[in-house]
Amino acid sequence: MIELLTAEEMARADRLTIEGGVPGEALMENAGRAVADEMSRRFPDACTVAVLCGPGNNGGDGFVAARYLKERGYKVRLGFNGDPARLPQDAAAMAKRWSGAREPLGPGLLAGAAVVVDALFGAGLSRPIEGELAALIDSVNASGLPVLAVDVPSGIDGTTGAVRGTSIRAIATVTFFRLKPGHLLLPGRAHCGEVSLAEIGIPSSLLATIRPQTFVNEPALWLVHFPWPKPESHKYARGHAVVVSGPVYSTGAARLGARGALRAGAGLVTVASPRDAIAVNASQLTAIMVREADDARGLTSLLADPRKNAVLIGPGVGVGERTKEMVFAALASKAAIVLDADALTSFADDQSSLFAAILARTAPVVLTPHDGEFARLFGDVAAASKLDRAREASSRSGAVIVLKGADTVVAAPDGAASINAITSPWLATAGTGDVLAGMVLGLLAQGMPGFEGASAAVWLHGAAARAFGPGLIAEDVPEMLPSVLRELRDASPRPPKDPS
Repeated sequence: MIELLTAEEMARADRLTIEGGVPGEALMENAGRAVADEMSRRFPDACTVAVLCGPGNNGGDGFVAARYLKERGYKVRLGFNGDPARLPQDAAAMAKRWSGAREPLGPGLLAGAAVVVDALFGAGLSRPIEGELAALIDSVNASGLPVLAVDVPSGIDGTTGAVRGTSIRAIATVTFFRLKPGHLLLPGRAHCGEVSLAEIGIPSSLLATIRPQTFVNEPALWLVHFPWPKPESHKYARGHAVVVSGPVYSTGAARLGARGALRAGAGLVTVASPRDAIAVNASQLTAIMVREADDARGLTSLLADPRKNAVLIGPGVGVGERTKEMVFAALASKAAIVLDADALTSFADDQSSLFAAILARTAPVVLTPHDGEFARLFGDVAAASKLDRAREASSRSGAVIVLKGADTVVAAPDGAASINAITSPWLATAGTGDVLAGMVLGLLAQGMPGFEGASAAVWLHGAAARAFGPGLIAEDVPEMLPSVLRELRDASPRPPKDPS
């Protein structure tokens, strides 16, 4: 279940299901029961539960959950403002089935409660929460009580992950049919806690009609393209990756990228080094080769060999005209290209020429900016969310964009996008981005398409960091890849035969 649905797409799924003959009340009944089930599983010994119901269908889910919880022996204090008959039709029907008392929404509902069920607002919220309801949310957060959110924590825009005014901080969230982008994008992700997904009767076949373009970055998205070596494979069949090194005083970043490419499976890796840095690079490398490429002409000569089929420029290479010329030289080749760090910043004042060169080629180009580099290269992109910014940048540049962070987004020019779900705070250390760029390079060298290769590298990068844990430094990430790849292979539906 890797598809992510915007609030609009989810509303369409609901509507199409109802038009197909499934009553809306049945969907709401199933949703509310799923919330009660999660509540019972997590808090079997809780005595009093405060259920906060809002003015829409999310509130209807809350009425259903409250009814089931009461039947299971919980003491339920249900908060709702206004006339329940004015709720949307299905929610009004569920409010009628609630036989308990209703209290006004306010901090008083929290007195004596062990847990809070947040059913105030769902994923479609598009305006800031203000006034008394904002004050209630602040009181819930200040209380320290555990909160189980329905669909998304109230105040989170399910499509963008933005906080609309203020938001509930939940320890867990129950959502329905498919996750929403806001469950994975920051800051929404930080408010959701552990997210569980409940099937409520919406048929998966509707996805063919809705055709979502956003996905959870999980192996199911790209595993069919993953370049597992075959028994007859040899190093030349697994691609030859080239990493352009910086000058003698900044060679380490290129070597990190080269190591990432090698561990990601590239058959051969060469560091293209300035003359003055050859000795430094050669003294630190064993399985990775070193060749001279002092300038754009030298890189062009190196890439004249078509077996060198993927190039990384950026880590530690320096900002300026020399770097720009080397980027153009690489783009003039038929190799797949990864541009990172200084290669991106070098075009801060000349984006149009970079984008024109990318759009003129057929081989894939992947750009891997962090937020600062993105702002320098795409400063006038003012989209509503990180997802939209990455998509617009990809469309404009013609490249696959890897917009890095704890919620890394990978976006392709055709509109497809993935949002990373596996990461580690220990990646916040120097050089890990260089390793990631090298991993993208290594997978492209083996023939993975740009979007799938970039998404796979991001996932593997996060999995390796999570596997290592505290104390991680950049050099550790490539060394964790063998165990991560082994687990990935063993978990594959049709794992490749071990060529050994």
